[in-house]
Amino acid sequence: MTITGSDRTGGETDPGSTPLYGNPSLDVLTERALRLARDGRALLGIVGEPGAGKSTFAEQLLARLEKERPGLTVAVSMDGFHLAHKVIEARGQVAGKGTIDTFDADGFLALLHRTRAETEHTVWWPEFDRDLEDAVSGAVEIAPHHRLVVVDGNFLLATRDPWRQARELLDESWFLDALPEPRRERLIRRYISYGFTPEAARAKALGVDEDTSVLIRGTVSRADLVLGELG
Repeated sequence: MTITGSDRTGGETDPGSTPLYGNPSLDVLTERALRLARDGRALLGIVGEPGAGKSTFAEQLLARLEKERPGLTVAVSMDGFHLAHKVIEARGQVAGKGTIDTFDADGFLALLHRTRAETEHTVWWPEFDRDLEDAVSGAVEIAPHHRLVVVDGNFLLATRDPWRQARELLDESWFLDALPEPRRERLIRRYISYGFTPEAARAKALGVDEDTSVLIRGTVSRADLVLGELG
């Protein structure tokens, strides 16, 4: 799901609530993010395991950045590059939806390239629509005045081809070091809010999503900054 201001939904924490991550503080992180965009457009990656609160953290950061420098920042998500649900069904991957093989990696990388290079006109990003269970193209505008683009996603630091190119296209990447049990519980609550039964939600969170978590946690050493979750 993509953050464009105050329209985030989907079972995440209210962006006005206490930050999930506080080491370093949000004030320090805001200053650091602003420094990235001093000399032109910059891309900041927010990485974490499923349920780490990437979208919530990104929205809280965006709200602070908007307060400091209105109109400077926009946020987008790798989730807009989910393969279409009908494609995932045809490939027999419905149970594994959200794993690294169910995304259009090349399309994502191509748009990262465009976002860095095409600063004189609008670049349009897709976003994932939870009601449709599909991505919607042309949903988020990155305009010339957007000099800082916050990109959240699970696999921004992945080392397998072609994903490994994503790290090179980001000016910085921040890894959300989530506490294991709160992360799993957030994930289960999110799936229940999407219509899963409690049993199905737990099975998905503790099954295929745990495999994805192992992959993502293995990329933490590639991050520029690791943020600790507040207990």
